[in-house]
Amino acid sequence: GNGPSGICLSYLLSGYTPYFKRHSLHPHPILQRKLEEAPEVSVLDQDLEYLSEGLEGRSQSPVALLFDTLQRPDTDFGGTAESVLTWWHEPDRAIPHLVLGKNAPGGAWHSIEGSMVTLSRGEWMGLPDLPFKEWLKQKRRGLRNNRATAEDIAQYYQHYVVMKGLQKNFKCGTFVTSVRKVSAESISNHTQKDLQEDNDSLWNSNEQSTEVFQVDGFFKIVKGAKEPFSIYAENVVLATGTYDNPTWLGVKGENLSYVHHQLSALEEAVKNNGVGIMSDPVLIVGAGLTAADAILFAHHCNIPVIHVFRRRVSDPGLIFNQLPKMMYPEYHKVHQMMKEQTAACAGPYECYISLPEHHVLSFGKDKKCILQDKNGCQKAYKISMALVLTGSNPNLSFLPNNGIDLAIDSDQPVNPKRNPIDVDPFTYECTQEKGLYALGPLAGDNFVRFVQGGALAVASSLLKKANKNPP
Repeated sequence: GNGPSGICLSYLLSGYTPYFKRHSLHPHPILQRKLEEAPEVSVLDQDLEYLSEGLEGRSQSPVALLFDTLQRPDTDFGGTAESVLTWWHEPDRAIPHLVLGKNAPGGAWHSIEGSMVTLSRGEWMGLPDLPFKEWLKQKRRGLRNNRATAEDIAQYYQHYVVMKGLQKNFKCGTFVTSVRKVSAESISNHTQKDLQEDNDSLWNSNEQSTEVFQVDGFFKIVKGAKEPFSIYAENVVLATGTYDNPTWLGVKGENLSYVHHQLSALEEAVKNNGVGIMSDPVLIVGAGLTAADAILFAHHCNIPVIHVFRRRVSDPGLIFNQLPKMMYPEYHKVHQMMKEQTAACAGPYECYISLPEHHVLSFGKDKKCILQDKNGCQKAYKISMALVLTGSNPNLSFLPNNGIDLAIDSDQPVNPKRNPIDVDPFTYECTQEKGLYALGPLAGDNFVRFVQGGALAVASSLLKKANKNPP
């Protein structure tokens, strides 16, 4: 995967090394004291468990909180204190690696409608040692409400890879079809010699590891042709995110052509005049931020909407009840519409009806959709198209058994929120499979600002394995 997790890890594996900046002051006094104990030792080589002990914040991962607070010391309190890290390029500590991705660097950020404003503040989208705000300034653009568009972020990630000289590690247009362990003996001698010729290689000739990973897949080359490849590696990092497989409701008629599972379908329909002011309503299912983005988009285009979701409007688990109003005025507006515009009482917003505590029973060929409320009462609505926006799941079909054996609950599919891959919190190595690591949403870190601590943990672990740590 070549999204923010993969890019950040590539930076750390390319010899870029973080140290505590002398004379800088961290607002957390205990962390400051720990950092002062060994300023000459890189953060990568320190005991991450010791440094992160006692930190609190908006993530469950101690290392995510550590790396975040080193880069943005008081950001949760609205402060703008500078990072307490300084970065040194130490090429002799680089670890050879490849970053495989389907799209350009930036991963799923290239698949999101470009004008969408991000949930997170702009400065939280930045990667190490190139503040997002400074990059935007060079583009002579300000941040709206401290937040950035998806297009800005996708461009920033591509720019970051070039600025930091990481391009040689990135192979785009790559599709991985299989990752599995094989015995080192089964690889042809010819391949082993090639690998050992490079002294810096991860292969340590004096203690040849008995098992390696074989990564198979294909490169997309011009005119749709595919070129197969096989790569052998002692360590593999899964950083494929969660954008691949939209969740289906599993109801009758969901595979009909007017039922869609991505916001882009609505944008396409508007562009091609498939829906408009005079159309039957668009049905939007879901109560997360993607559903809210679809409602805002439809509202902007004056397209009538019927909005169906299972929860109560006041449910504390609803994302809108967790967002500060000042920072997210447009999501607050959607939440207000959800409250005031129920079918029972028409509110001030035309073209929108909210149906809380309802679910879809079926979609008909005649574009009639049957909904049911909490009391079992059913209603039929004629619609022009349906958007089912209830989240997405990772695609791990390239792993044995779809990666289920790696999850915390190994009877259930991997899910970023409910059932992430089980990893060691200080190395991010899979507890079930040594040499395999998981980063980002697959390991339960769902925000860009918090995926970077996972990359720090992986890099620290790989450096120890490769013996590239100074004494």
